[in-house]
Amino acid sequence: MTALPPDLAERLAAARSAVAAVDSRFGSTTPRRPLETVPGLAPLLPGGALHTGAVYSVLGSVALATALLAGPSAAGEWCGVVGVPGFGAEAAAGMGVDLARTVLVPDPGTDPVGIVDALVGALTVVLVGLPRRVAPGEASRLTARLRQRGAALVVHAPHGAHGASAWPQTEAQLTVTGSEWRGLGEGHGHLTGRIAAVAVQGRRAGRAQHTRMWLPDAEGRVRPALEPAAPQTSTPSTTPLTRVAG
Repeated sequence: MTALPPDLAERLAAARSAVAAVDSRFGSTTPRRPLETVPGLAPLLPGGALHTGAVYSVLGSVALATALLAGPSAAGEWCGVVGVPGFGAEAAAGMGVDLARTVLVPDPGTDPVGIVDALVGALTVVLVGLPRRVAPGEASRLTARLRQRGAALVVHAPHGAHGASAWPQTEAQLTVTGSEWRGLGEGHGHLTGRIAAVAVQGRRAGRAQHTRMWLPDAEGRVRPALEPAAPQTSTPSTTPLTRVAG
């Protein structure tokens, strides 16, 4: 895992300003392209994959947001995680995130969007946790930068933190609406996996689609849950399975 030195964000911001000036002069835009995506997540995304130049919103689950990084990271892309307190390196690695090509900024201060803007272009996919809803103008400017530099953004927010979404006009919004933990017997045993109920709302779609998936299963994989729902147990949905669960 690569931690961002205190002065690196300023140097990256200066470099990004220079690149922005060149882009505005010559109108540079990187063609939109699909990124490698965990097969279990592909059916949830428009076009069956993450795409550069797009923003994806995840509500209520750091694990699901982290899983979106796993495909591109395992395929060799550089990724970043900015201001996501529940992010766990060990669990992320278990999902397929290559920590050697991951830049971690645990505390972005009061301007996480500015840090993301500095990283876009150097990194292909950035996961950011937002403490506030982003203004439409600010979102439009950064989305334009994503298109110019060929990067994708995953925005994570807790349930209810920003209303419907932390980011206007996302390509898709994925919301974990409930979960069932597996592996515990009558007061004994070990948690082996979690099945999550996920609602998916695409930007061009009408009604949200609903699905159930392992997040993760006993082997750390993210995949569709084909088995019927289990009866509710006394195990609360907030019980941590791994450092990245949530």
